[in-house]
Amino acid sequence: MIEICALASGSNGNCYYVGNQNDAILVDAGISRRQIMKRIKERQLDASKIRAVFISHEHADHFRGVRVLSKCLNIPVYITESTYKKSWPQHRPEKIRNFSPGDVVRIGEMCVHTFLKNHDAAQPCSFRIEHNGISVGVMTDIGEPCQNVIRHFSLCNAVFLESNYDEDMLWSGPYPYYLKKRVASAYGHLSNRQAFELLKQYGSDELEVVFLSHLSAENNRPDIAMEAFKELADKYSVRLTNRYAPAEIYRIKEKKLVS
Repeated sequence: MIEICALASGSNGNCYYVGNQNDAILVDAGISRRQIMKRIKERQLDASKIRAVFISHEHADHFRGVRVLSKCLNIPVYITESTYKKSWPQHRPEKIRNFSPGDVVRIGEMCVHTFLKNHDAAQPCSFRIEHNGISVGVMTDIGEPCQNVIRHFSLCNAVFLESNYDEDMLWSGPYPYYLKKRVASAYGHLSNRQAFELLKQYGSDELEVVFLSHLSAENNRPDIAMEAFKELADKYSVRLTNRYAPAEIYRIKEKKLVS
C-alpha cells in the first residue's frame, strides 16, 4: 500500500509525503521543520520512515525549511546542481545528493523519476514516485504541460496537480500587470482550465485520485477550482489540498503482479 498526503500546498509553502510500508520521501520543504513534523504527527504518519527530501526548485515556498529538516531527520536532500547554486545560502542543506533531470533515483523499494518542466526557475523538476506498479505524481509550478509532464502524468495512479488560478480572477484581480503576465506565461503556473484539459486529455483509466494543488489565495477559490473539474467528477476522485493544514491521507493498494 502507498500512502500520500499534502502536508502543505500553496504559495506560502509546499510539502508532499509519499510512502509505503517501510520507506517514505518528501517532495519539497517549503514550510518550517516544526510545521512539517506537527502535520506528520497530526496525520499519524511515521517520520522515521522518511529517507530523503526531493527539491523541485529553489523558490522559497518549496525550499525554506529543508536545511533544518534534513539536519533534524538526518536525511539527504536530492537537488539538481543548478537549483542548489540558485538557492538562498541560509537555507542550503549540508547533506545533499545531486541528481540530473531524467535520473531515476531508488529510495528503498521506491523509484523516483525526475523530469524537467516549464517554470521560471534555474532547473525546475517534477517527480513521479513508483512502487510495485503504482505511480504517484507531484506536478506543481508548471507554466504549461510539456511532453515530459504529459508522459509522466499519463502514467499516474494518483497525482498532486497544480490548479493555481482562475483566469478571470487573475486578470481582474489586484496583481500588477507584470505579475499577472508572469503567472499566466508558459513558465508560470497552471490555471484551473489548463489543469482540467490535461486531466481530460491525458488522465488514464488507472488514475484514481487528483489532488488540486498550489491554489492561489488571491486568484482562485476552492469552490471555483472544484467547479472547473465537475465534468470529470464521475470518472476521477478530485479533491483539494490546503495551504494551512495537512490534507487527508489517501491510500492506494498495490497492483497484484501476475507471474
